[in-house]
Amino acid sequence: MGETVVEQIKPFRIDYFYTTENNIKGKRVNSIEMSNADAIEHAKKLVSNSKKITAFTGAGISVDSGIPDFRSDGGLWERFEPHEYATIESFKKNPTKFWTMGRALAETILQAKPNSAHIGLSKLESNKKLIGIITLNIDNLHQVSGNKRIVELRGNYLRAYCVECNKEYVGETVHQRVANGEIPPRCDVCKGVLKSEAILFGEPLPENAMREAVELCRNTDLMLVIGTSLSIYPAAYLPQLAKNEGAKIVLINLEGINRNDVADIVIRGRATEIIPKLVEY
Repeated sequence: MGETVVEQIKPFRIDYFYTTENNIKGKRVNSIEMSNADAIEHAKKLVSNSKKITAFTGAGISVDSGIPDFRSDGGLWERFEPHEYATIESFKKNPTKFWTMGRALAETILQAKPNSAHIGLSKLESNKKLIGIITLNIDNLHQVSGNKRIVELRGNYLRAYCVECNKEYVGETVHQRVANGEIPPRCDVCKGVLKSEAILFGEPLPENAMREAVELCRNTDLMLVIGTSLSIYPAAYLPQLAKNEGAKIVLINLEGINRNDVADIVIRGRATEIIPKLVEY
């Protein structure tokens, strides 16, 4: 046997989330050519007939909650140059810069509320159809909407820890301290600098999260890929893994999608408009 997916992914860092992967190997499938309305109806039937659904979510699911894609016009990277504010090396050199950016990001995340797409996924879980969510988002909205099994590939911005003694902190408390001018916030035990759990550029991906994501991909019968263009690795690989294990793949995104080859159905539209149509309330 060759390397496992986890062994293949383990050396990768957050930098590679922003690198298009053009050489992913796997079974190539062609999505069914149909109108958007027909695609929605076909996807609705798949959701109805499936018993082990996994959702894979990206920034697009949270846009209507008021959290712009970091790379979009008006997004975080337009205001804060990522190599200056959001790498692990820049954090080590000057954590004040990260937390200056972090204060602005916290204001956005703490004001956001789950939208109809988040609530739809929570409903699928309540109906015993959704077995888990794999997300690229750090906004905590899946938790707020009530989902239980959430695999956060990039961590969670609303959790923090001390880089010296590893004491964990609830992010909202930390961000309130930051809002009050404590930049950078420090540990109340050892006075070490606190860091958000969110993964920075140059940090290794959380191996436990990758293992759980792989497990979900291997046990799902339907994957709903929501709000991501699948242009970044390993996000582009995980749906292929699920496909190789026999799952159907439905891609839902407002913008272009780079991995149409892995999809059974492609739906163009906002997650807040599409997901409620697929879920029986």
